[in-house]
Amino acid sequence: MNRITRLTLSALLSSTVLTAAAVATATAATHPETGEELAQDQTFTYRLLDNISSVDPQIVEDADGSDVVRDLFEGLLNQDADGELVPGVATDWDVSDDKMTYTFHLRDNAKWSNGDPVTAGDFVYAWRRAADPATASPYQWFISLMSLENGDEVVAGDMATDQLGVEAIDDHTLEVRLNTPLPYFPQMVVHSTTFPSPQKVIEEFGAEWTKPENIVGNGAYVLTQMNPGESIVREKNDQYWDAENVILEKSVALIINDENVALTRYQAGELDMTDIPAGQFPRLRDEYGEEAHSFPKLCNYYYTFNLSDSGPEAFKDPKVRQALSLAVDRDIIVNNVMAGGQPPAYTFTPEATAGFTPPEVEMASMTQAERDEKARTLLEEAGYGPDNPLSFEMVYNTSEAHEKVAVVLSQMWKQKLGVQAELANMEWKVFLDERGNQNFDMARGAWCGDYNEASTFLDLLQSESGYNDGKYNNPEYDQLLEDALTADDTTPLYTRAEEILTTEKPVIPIYHYAGVYMIDEDLKNFPVNNIQFNWYSKDLYKTAE
Repeated sequence: MNRITRLTLSALLSSTVLTAAAVATATAATHPETGEELAQDQTFTYRLLDNISSVDPQIVEDADGSDVVRDLFEGLLNQDADGELVPGVATDWDVSDDKMTYTFHLRDNAKWSNGDPVTAGDFVYAWRRAADPATASPYQWFISLMSLENGDEVVAGDMATDQLGVEAIDDHTLEVRLNTPLPYFPQMVVHSTTFPSPQKVIEEFGAEWTKPENIVGNGAYVLTQMNPGESIVREKNDQYWDAENVILEKSVALIINDENVALTRYQAGELDMTDIPAGQFPRLRDEYGEEAHSFPKLCNYYYTFNLSDSGPEAFKDPKVRQALSLAVDRDIIVNNVMAGGQPPAYTFTPEATAGFTPPEVEMASMTQAERDEKARTLLEEAGYGPDNPLSFEMVYNTSEAHEKVAVVLSQMWKQKLGVQAELANMEWKVFLDERGNQNFDMARGAWCGDYNEASTFLDLLQSESGYNDGKYNNPEYDQLLEDALTADDTTPLYTRAEEILTTEKPVIPIYHYAGVYMIDEDLKNFPVNNIQFNWYSKDLYKTAE
C-alpha cells in the first residue's frame, strides 16, 4: 500500500482548545491558557427530554443517547469545537492510492475503564457486532453506508461477520477495506456505531452489560448512575489515556419532560444548560443576553407518510401528499411557534450541509396563498372534499414543542383543506417502536447528520434504509444514491434526488434545526460552532462565578 495521506497527531491537535502541555485539572485555581479562575465544583448538569435509547454504542439510535455514549466510549477519531477531525484512539491514518484501504494507527496508552488495553481487535469485534443480524442493531444499515468490503452481504446474513472488511493487523494497527472510495469516510468513524466494545464484558453479562455496575468503557467518563425517568450520571474515568487533561469531573443529565419546568430550574441555578421552549427565544435573549443561544444544526424536522401496506390508502396518491405539504405555512411555524432562528425547509437536506446546493423548488418561490390554492386543487383532483373528507392520525413523541407544531399543522389542514388530523403523542421508546414497525398514518421525524455530507440525509429515504420508516420506494432515487458513491461530482445526482422528493413528497420537510439553548456563562467551550453538535464533556470546563 502506498501512503498518500498521513495525518499526524501534532497536526490534528493544532485546532484543539486544550493541549497536553497547557491544560488544567479540576484542582487548579486558574485555567493555564485563559487565566480564568476555575470553579471548585466541576459538575456539568443539563436537561434531557426523555430516557435515551441505550448506552450500548452499537444499539444507541438517538442524538441524546449518542451524547452520553461519546463520554463513555471513544472511537478512532473525535471532533473539535468547530467540527474538525481530531485524534481519538487513533493518532493518525494512511490511505491507499485507490482510496480503498485505510490503515488506522492506534495509540498504545488507550485503556478500558477496568485497566485492560484498547486494541484494534476491540474495533473489529464492535464493527462485526454492528453488522451481525443477530445483534439487531438499529444502525446495522450504517455498516452498508460505510461501504465496508462485504458489508452488504454480512448485513444481509449471506456472509459470516469475519468476512467484513476490517482487520487487526496487530494490537495497534486497524485495516479497513472498502468496496468503493468514500471521500467522507473518516467522518463516519466519529459515529458511535463504530466505537469499540469490550467483548469479554458483553459475553459475561449479555444484555445486562450496560448497567452501571457492569459497564466497561474507554471514554473520558464512566457511567455511575442510570435512573430511568430521572437522571444519567457520568464521572471522570481515571483510566482514560488523557485523564490528566480532563477538567470536568462529572456530567449529569436530568430527565425533565416539561421544557418550561426545565427553564425554571435553569433560572434557579440547578442546570447549566437547557433547551429554550418554543417561541421564547426572543424574550430570553432580551432578558439574558449571551446566555440565550441560537446556532445552526445539521438536522431536519419533518413528517413522514406511511407508504407501506399498513398505511392509509389516501397517502398512496402523491397529490394528497403534495397538497398537505403545500398547505403548511412554514413561516408561521418558524417565526411564531418556534421563534428560535430555524430556517423553513423546502428540501429534505439542510442547506447548511457541506457541499450541498439546494435545487430550485417551485413552492419555495410561491406565496402561501398560491400554495393553498394549489393544495385545494390537488386534493380535489385526488377525490377528497366536503363529501369525502380526508382523515388520518399523526403521531409525535411527547414534547411541548412537538405538540405545538402538530397542533398548528392540524389546524392549517383543517382550515384550508377540511382535513381532519387526529393527534397522538407517545413516550420516546414507544414512539420509536411504533414508527419503526409502521404502526402509524403520519409520524414526526427528525434527523441529525451522522457526517457532514448530503447522503446522510438522502440515504434515509433509500428503499432499504433502516430508518426509512415510511417505506418509500423509488428505483430511480435508489440508483441516484448508488451512482453518487462513485461520482466525481455528486451535485447533479443529489439535485435530481431532491427533485424527486419534491415531486413525490414521501415526507413533508417543516424546518431545519437551530440549536436553541440557555447556556450558563460559567460553562466554557461548548461547541456552538460544530454544526453536527457533537460535544464531549472532556472538552468543557466551568469557571468560578
